Amino acid sequence: MSENATDKQAKTEKLTQKLDFSGINKTTAKSFNEQKNLIKRLFKGNTVLCDVCRQPLQLVVPVESDTEGKYGVFCKKGCTDIELEMEAVL
Repeated sequence: MSENATDKQAKTEKLTQKLDFSGINKTTAKSFNEQKNLIKRLFKGNTVLCDVCRQPLQLVVPVESDTEGKYGVFCKKGCTDIELEMEAVL
């Protein structure tokens, strides 16, 4: 086989290889579950500290008078910022 044909075959093999996202999927699932558990602990009234600045995290939820706002889990310094889509249930 000539060098040019070998290069074409190598390029074709690269294009037909399947992408492996298993590592990314595992990392994403782990991060999601950690955030979900953190939010659960805050909803239960537990104090949770920011991993970066060690300040208490605040859970901001909508109340009756709020029509718009930023809801979620935040620390005062902004290290942790988990925004949640929420609305007040009356």
